[in-house]
Amino acid sequence: MSYHFFAIMSRMKYINRWSLMNNTRQENISEHSLTVAMLAHALAVISNKRFGNHLDPEHAAAVALFHDCTEIITGDLPTPIKYSSKTMRNAYKDIEAEAAEQLLSTLPEALREEYRELLLPEKTDAYTLSLVKAADKLSALIKCIEEERMGNLEFNRAKTELITSLNQMNLPEVSVFIQEFLPSYRLSLDEQNISL
Repeated sequence: MSYHFFAIMSRMKYINRWSLMNNTRQENISEHSLTVAMLAHALAVISNKRFGNHLDPEHAAAVALFHDCTEIITGDLPTPIKYSSKTMRNAYKDIEAEAAEQLLSTLPEALREEYRELLLPEKTDAYTLSLVKAADKLSALIKCIEEERMGNLEFNRAKTELITSLNQMNLPEVSVFIQEFLPSYRLSLDEQNISL
C-alpha cells in the first residue's frame, strides 16, 4: 500500500504567504515553517539556559515544522480575515482541525498518533505552544524587516502590530531574542562580519 502524507507535505512550497501584500520576494509556507522551527527551538533553548526551564527544544521545533501544514488544504488565509471576528476565528480553527485529520488519514495507522501530536498538539505543554506561537510571530516580524530593508513600506503596519503583539505575550525568551538576535536581520552579510 502507498501512503501520501510526505508527498502532500512537500506541497507546502507551493503555498505563498502574505497574499494580500506587495512582496519584494515571495515566501512560501515551507520556508516559513523552517524559520519558525529554528526560532521555536532557539526560544526553548533560551528558556532552558537563561531561565532554568526544562522544555524539549526538539519537540518545539517539530511542532513548529508542522504548524501551518493544514494550509496545503485550506490555503493561507490572510491574518486580517482569519482574525476579523470570533466567528471567523472559530470557523477557521474547525477547518484547520478537519484538514489536520484529512492529512493524518494519509499516514499508516501505526504512525498517526506520533504525527497527531505535531499537527494537533493537544498534549504539548502550554508554555511550549506559546513559544511556537511567538516563533511564528517572530518569523513574520523578520519578513517585515526584510521587506523594509528592500525599501518596501507595505509591511510597516504589520511590523508595528507584530512588535506590539510580541510584547504583549510577555515572554522573557522573546525579549532576549529581540535584544540579542533581531538586530542582525537589519544588517548586510558584510555587516554581520561573517568570513566565507
